[in-house]
Amino acid sequence: MNAFAAIADETRRDIVRLVAKNGELTSTEISQNFQMSPPAISQHLKVLKEAKVLHMKKEAQKRIYSLDQTGMKELEDWMIEIRNLWIKRLDKLDRYVLKLKMERTNDKK
Repeated sequence: MNAFAAIADETRRDIVRLVAKNGELTSTEISQNFQMSPPAISQHLKVLKEAKVLHMKKEAQKRIYSLDQTGMKELEDWMIEIRNLWIKRLDKLDRYVLKLKMERTNDKK
C-alpha cells in the first residue's frame, strides 16, 4: 500500500495529524485520542507503518510512533507536482487576461 492509499481513511489522517503535532507518541497515547478500541487503532497504525507514513520503534513494551520521511516525501513530492501544474495554468491564464486587457485598451484608442 502506498502513502496515498494509507491516508485515504479519515481516522488514519487524524492519526498522522496527531503524531505530526506531537512528534512521537506511544500507541496507547494515540488510541486515547479516539473513540474506538485499541486493536482497531492498532490496525490503522499497522497500515500507516507498512505504507511508510509512520515509523515505529520499540522501547521495552512500548511502541513509539513518529512520522516516516519516506512516505511523507512521497506525499510532498506529489503535492509539489500538482502545485507546479496549477501555477503554470494560472500563469497561462494571467497572460491571457493581460492580453485581453491590452486588446481592449488598443480598441478604445
